[in-house]
Amino acid sequence: MRHLIVLLSISTLLMSCSSSQKTVSGNDWMFKRFVRAESHNPILGPDASLDFKCPLRRQKIDWAKANVFNPAAVVRHGKVCMLFRAQDERGTSRIGLAKSSNGFDFSKKQKPVFFPDEDNMKAYEWPGGCEDPRIVQRKDGLYIMTYTAYDGHTARLCLASSKNLKTWDKHGLLLKGNKYRDHWSKSGAIVCERQGSRMVARKINGKFYMYWGDTDLFMACSEDLINWEALEDNNGDLIRVMQPRAGMFDSRLVEPGPFALLNKEGIVLIYNSANSASNGDKTLPADAYSVGQALFSKTHPEQLLARSDRYLLSPENMFEQNGSVSNVCFVEGMVWFKNHWFIYYGGGDSQIAVAECWEN
Repeated sequence: MRHLIVLLSISTLLMSCSSSQKTVSGNDWMFKRFVRAESHNPILGPDASLDFKCPLRRQKIDWAKANVFNPAAVVRHGKVCMLFRAQDERGTSRIGLAKSSNGFDFSKKQKPVFFPDEDNMKAYEWPGGCEDPRIVQRKDGLYIMTYTAYDGHTARLCLASSKNLKTWDKHGLLLKGNKYRDHWSKSGAIVCERQGSRMVARKINGKFYMYWGDTDLFMACSEDLINWEALEDNNGDLIRVMQPRAGMFDSRLVEPGPFALLNKEGIVLIYNSANSASNGDKTLPADAYSVGQALFSKTHPEQLLARSDRYLLSPENMFEQNGSVSNVCFVEGMVWFKNHWFIYYGGGDSQIAVAECWEN
């Protein structure tokens, strides 16, 4: 496929990158509060009973024994279906599937549904694995999953699709071409709208859009949800649409959450962030991961309109403050289920928890 470069004007770029500028008044666009389901949390954790024969190690392994975290989620056939990241004792990540009829109690499939294999993605996925899924649906029902391939040195944003969440087609690196082949890239959140309980990708001005990145936020666009192009300025550089803020909970890095939700106010992006040890929020631990919100224009998705000054979630519970990584709340799963929102997040990079929201 011919490599297309998306060009934006310098004036638009400057408006986009002014992360402190607020061009809308009030906070009606925000999710007001997510309430942890404390009587259920954590809802999933490491599980030594799950095993399968790894096609690359050629032996049976306990693929979820070390850590279970950072899940995506969708509603399918009246159940919450969670695609969770799991690590074995060597640190390789694979993606498993769990289902729940109430949003809290999940049953897991014995084997992972997505993992490094003897295929054309092996060089990118091995030995680090397949990490951090995020999922939306195409209008025809096809599930589109972004994930991170990690070879042990470089993280690369990738794409896969499925009709049933069990069998997947890998579509390779999301940012194609030699220019970005070895560029560190993660965390793709596609712009979508809620249609009942489905999160369906939605075109804006004839294209699908995605926010991605794990220090600053960048963008990509697509005509078919499979083939994507990075948004660049007139100099051929990646456009930064949001950056960390000094003195705030998101002072070290920003990273997209589950998806970007298009509504009447604009595009609401729930995002993950880390606190800087030197110039961050002094009420939070250094490097603590918290959850924030941002609003982008629904007609010019590169334009940042507003941003929350307060986090939705920050590490409070023991399993969030202590794990394979300390002080982490990291949201990747979000569903509309039983007439309200459920979010699923990783705590301490070791376990999974749920919170609910009845507003917005």
